[in-house]
Amino acid sequence: MDRIRQGRSAVGVGFPGSTGLPDTGPRGAAARPAPWVPSGRIDDDRFALLRTGGSPGNLVCADDLPDGLVLADHIGRVCVFNRAAARLTGVSPADAIGADIRDVLPLRDRDGRDRWARADPYHGLNIRTRHEEVSCYLPNGTELLVTVGYTRDRHCHRVRRLTVCLRGAAGLARVERSRADLVSTVAHELRSPLTSVKGFTATLLAKWHRFTDDQKRVMLETVNADADRVTRLITELLDVSRIESGRLEVHRQVVDVAERARKVIAGRVAAGESQHRFSLQVHEPIPEMWLDPDKIDQILGNLIENALRHGAGTVTIVVEAALGIGPGGGAAVSVRDQGEGISPELAPRVFRQFWRAKRRGGTGLGLYIVKGLVEAHGGTISVYPAPGGGAEFRFTLPAGTPAFAR
Repeated sequence: MDRIRQGRSAVGVGFPGSTGLPDTGPRGAAARPAPWVPSGRIDDDRFALLRTGGSPGNLVCADDLPDGLVLADHIGRVCVFNRAAARLTGVSPADAIGADIRDVLPLRDRDGRDRWARADPYHGLNIRTRHEEVSCYLPNGTELLVTVGYTRDRHCHRVRRLTVCLRGAAGLARVERSRADLVSTVAHELRSPLTSVKGFTATLLAKWHRFTDDQKRVMLETVNADADRVTRLITELLDVSRIESGRLEVHRQVVDVAERARKVIAGRVAAGESQHRFSLQVHEPIPEMWLDPDKIDQILGNLIENALRHGAGTVTIVVEAALGIGPGGGAAVSVRDQGEGISPELAPRVFRQFWRAKRRGGTGLGLYIVKGLVEAHGGTISVYPAPGGGAEFRFTLPAGTPAFAR
């Protein structure tokens, strides 16, 4: 075992007695029977070594792998059973090494059928090289994501080694919960405006001549507002999709951040908010900023709407230069309210999908989108207690000056 730890004879998987030959070719490791590890050497052999590159000395311990790794020889006896596999299955390496892999991992599919009987790895189709990742279950109900690979003899295609990779299903469960939350949120947010649109349009069509012009205008304005609400929701969903897939594009041009803030405030006033509800403070000088104007409007709009919806009192927007964020400097923008604020234990959660303070309206996607848009510009965003009480969302953006403009 000392030879294996020193890397002098570890090839493919560092089985005892490895010759150091390559793992391919007619005389390689794949063309030789994989050795069986005797039970007397369990404590050492579970620390099998894997070659990670062209050099035989470039080795990694199997126990260092984050996912479960199980290797079986040409008759199904387990040769390697790493620490992650033991954690995922609850089977100790001492019990696994030397035992039949079908007994160590009695895998069942979603319908309770024996996965090994269906796959028949040692007697099935002899041109298979791997099985895609599938969800399997242990007898105790533990769900695992299992991938199987084959190492075959070059000439007769007989299985020489079986490689099984195991991953926990907790990540998959989180993804499924997130999808369920998304479907539930979208259904809820769409139902209300669509019900309103359907109700008003049906009423107008059936009783058009019974309503005055003012009544018709009120109904049509309501339909228009609800249509805008649906459009915003669809836009948010598209933004989430682009952020998660890395397809968010930033079209940079010179942007006056303070002027964009004035534009957003003017839009809120035109929509019915009081002018006295807002305070804009600009601390000059601010370096020339190359940003995406539409996305800056979206960032400021979401943060101001969040402050109006969840905060109280005056909403203060502070625009100033940011130091220490790159050779060209940058800008920092703070949006403060005078409400109850956000407790420190909740602060790390506010930028997650579907987070809503006390379940007050909205989809819970606004701040998640803001964070994605800020980071797409190379910036950062955080939330703090505001100086006068309430919450302060502060984001910083580098100047983003392109090479041709320097």
